[in-house]
Amino acid sequence: MSAYRQKWIEVLNNAHIPGWKVDGFEDDIFIEMPHITDLKLIRDNLPEALGAMALDIGLPKERLKFIFHNGYENFEYLLNPDSEDLDKP
Repeated sequence: MSAYRQKWIEVLNNAHIPGWKVDGFEDDIFIEMPHITDLKLIRDNLPEALGAMALDIGLPKERLKFIFHNGYENFEYLLNPDSEDLDKP
C-alpha cells in the first residue's frame, strides 16, 4: 500500500464521520456509509471536502480512486487522474 493512500485512509478515519468505514481495497479506498446516506449530496460536496482534507497530507500526490457505497448504490471519485484517465471518453 502506498504511503499516500495510507495517509488518506488515516485522514478519513481521523475525521470520525459517523457510520463511515474506510479501508483499502486493491489500489483504491473503499468507503462504506450508512444506508440512509444521500450519495448525490456526498458527490456534490466531495471536491471541496477532499480539498480541505488534502491540506493535512504532505506527501507527493498520486492517482487515487475512492469508491463510495451506501449499501444500495455506489460511485467512484478519481483524485489526481493521470493522462490515461484524462484521455478516456
